[in-house]
Amino acid sequence: MTRAPAVGLLPFASTGFSGFVMAINVPNQITLGRLVLATILFVCLAQYEHGQSSLRMLDWAAALFIVAAVTDMLDGYLARRQNQVTSFGRVLDPFVDKVLVCGSFIFLCGPGFVDNATGRNVSDVSAWMVVLIIGRELLVTSLRGFSEAQGDSFGANVFGKAKMMVQSITIPVILVFQAHPDSVFASPNVRWIQPALVWLTVIVTTASMGSYLLRARNILTELSRPTDRDKKS
Repeated sequence: MTRAPAVGLLPFASTGFSGFVMAINVPNQITLGRLVLATILFVCLAQYEHGQSSLRMLDWAAALFIVAAVTDMLDGYLARRQNQVTSFGRVLDPFVDKVLVCGSFIFLCGPGFVDNATGRNVSDVSAWMVVLIIGRELLVTSLRGFSEAQGDSFGANVFGKAKMMVQSITIPVILVFQAHPDSVFASPNVRWIQPALVWLTVIVTTASMGSYLLRARNILTELSRPTDRDKKS
């Protein structure tokens, strides 16, 4: 893909080694900024310990995630509107999305969210759920890479977009609920929303994985055929 002219260069973008100039356009700068936000978010979550750390830390984490999720829509919109869709951006954007979402779920199922008195994870996120989420991402990334290497398009479908939307809602909801345990969020009439969203995430993630497997059945058939090397051996 031809790289569009860069607009809004980073301060160091005009420098390089041996005359090489690396230019990063505005949409890609926003994507890199989202990676920085994800890093700060993970630092907050890594420092949090249920029942001991300041709950305000979770409010900050929720705010960071929401801002990062909004920038995900913004960089794609700007890239299309300004005709600045680049090969670098097509690789970087989904990578950062996966780091943000998968990393957040990893921390949510970790020891920081375990109630020491009961041994229960207050986020309602289990390790097997995180394995499912990460496994789905690895599978789809592999299928997309093979498909596009063959010259076939393998963009996100409606299930993939729904999966991303549900995950992006579930994570900040969990953080806000845990940040305010003595508020209306602890009420039985509201408390059910958190586990419901977690299970909805599992269902939508599974449905998304199934839809991509059906879509890639021709690819899987091609991969199952013996190669010339296999035949010779």
